[in-house]
Amino acid sequence: MARDLPPLGSLRAFEAAARHMSFKDAASELHVTPAAISQQIKTLEDFCGVKLFRRLTRALVLTEAGQIALPQITLGLDQLAAGYRLIKGHGGIGPLVVSLPPSFATKWLVPRLGRFQERHPEIVVRIDATSRLVQFDAEGVDIAIRFGKGHYPGLTSHHLFPSRVIPVCSPTLPGPNRPLEKPSDLSAFTLLHLRDSDAPGTEPVWDMWLRAAGVTGVDTRLGPQFGEYGLAIDAAVSGQGVALVDASLAEVELKSGRLIQPFADVAGIEDEFCYYLVYPNGRGDDPRIRAFKVWIESEILPAPDSDAI
Repeated sequence: MARDLPPLGSLRAFEAAARHMSFKDAASELHVTPAAISQQIKTLEDFCGVKLFRRLTRALVLTEAGQIALPQITLGLDQLAAGYRLIKGHGGIGPLVVSLPPSFATKWLVPRLGRFQERHPEIVVRIDATSRLVQFDAEGVDIAIRFGKGHYPGLTSHHLFPSRVIPVCSPTLPGPNRPLEKPSDLSAFTLLHLRDSDAPGTEPVWDMWLRAAGVTGVDTRLGPQFGEYGLAIDAAVSGQGVALVDASLAEVELKSGRLIQPFADVAGIEDEFCYYLVYPNGRGDDPRIRAFKVWIESEILPAPDSDAI
């Protein structure tokens, strides 16, 4: 049966723009320019003979026709993506695409990933290191690790571990003339800051840690800012200052002695945000996802007589 359908690209552009209510965000998701999104939507409007958006000065609004069409087009694209997965995976044998923040990938997952491959050599893992909240079906992602509070509509989430924030620095940074023995000594050192533009408000801040440690008189306004934990950790290793980082992401550097934890008697702060393993609802029976979940949970609780890395 012949189907009277517009170009698939125009449907994808419309659905993404309508979901985000933004040509710019739709372009970012589909890896094209906003002008290309606009052109695709014009193609769809010309094909249908009806306007789908009203473009206001500072806003984008769906017309009545756009509002009626959006749920069905979203459903249709989801079903197309599901069909594609069946073809690509052929029963779940295709690559397992894992999306996760770059610092978590380099500092936690990749050093351990060899053990997953030893256990499951039949599963090819593809790492997609990004701080964006990816669209699973649209971007071909199977499973993701996210940092937040665990509430993700449409996704099944499994708690991995909390974020415990500690100060770290190079062992060569403090010295006889500049000790780093108590938190108030930080006033003599450069503080390294984390500023995550993709998830503002989730990063640890020095004011929070100092307040919990009962310390005043340390100026937290100065010091370089880094967009990822990995960059802040590398800056600390090179002796540029004292960084406030997630202990789990600095584990390799702490064990190797490239970083130390000053004032280890001061407890780290347990953040309200945690790491979660997430995937779309209904995908838990995928043997690749199930194997990855079992493996990563085993990595969180290693055997008592084994090294974590």
